[in-house]
Amino acid sequence: MRILFLGDVVGRDARDMIIANMKDYRKALALDAVIVNAENAAHGFGVTSQICNDFYQAGVDCLTTGNHVWDQREIISYIDKDPKLLRPLNYPEGTPGKGACIIQTPRGEKILVANAMARLYMDALDDPFAAVDRLLNSYRLGKDVNAAFIDFHGEAASEKMAMGHFCDGRASFVVGTHTHIPTADVQILPKGTGYQTDAGMCGSYDSVIGMDTFIAVNRFTRKVPGERLRPAQGPVTLCGVIVDVDPKTGLCVKAEPFRTGGRLAQTHPNPLAQAS
Repeated sequence: MRILFLGDVVGRDARDMIIANMKDYRKALALDAVIVNAENAAHGFGVTSQICNDFYQAGVDCLTTGNHVWDQREIISYIDKDPKLLRPLNYPEGTPGKGACIIQTPRGEKILVANAMARLYMDALDDPFAAVDRLLNSYRLGKDVNAAFIDFHGEAASEKMAMGHFCDGRASFVVGTHTHIPTADVQILPKGTGYQTDAGMCGSYDSVIGMDTFIAVNRFTRKVPGERLRPAQGPVTLCGVIVDVDPKTGLCVKAEPFRTGGRLAQTHPNPLAQAS
């Protein structure tokens, strides 16, 4: 079973690239499921119901988010109606939406997808380790579900790595999001859980974490209120990870970074051409 996860989508250009190519990517890469972090998809801030529907129609199975989940106010009333749009599961009880769902592959295999948010240098939410622990205690790999995929949205590499080891043997893959920079530590942990500290973003890397360079640099150098941040223009790099899971055990058997387009070193320079 093969899963593609794409990191934080920043703005229209990135989401248009995903939407335009997703059906072909699914075929070329033999994907069984696609998960996308969409929390910056709406002009760099949040996500809208229309964008969610556009992703689903293109072939994305589930959307995760993070600290920008509420930036577009319409999502507060929408999220309860969309079981495939997740917000971090360690928000306080009573928060709209949910932090986990189960999606099915075309063959009927069940994938538990969870979204949690770290606390170091982030909002002071409930304990993500306790929340993930409760969730994983409710679903046994290879029995209740064929895979369990966790998007852990956070700033500190140490907290993300701790979550990876905390879930080792109980989840198929733990991937970090939020920093928008892909890390080079894709690996399989000792008990069979795949891990990457940060998937990186989908957007222009001629930028400051996806935002217009001039505006972002001015914020650091001038320290006065200025123009609102906006997504950078330029060639888009899609960043993420491709995960192969044994559906009988739910453990990761192979994982590799996914980078295509734009200016970063490519791991899949042209997935569509490779399959032709």
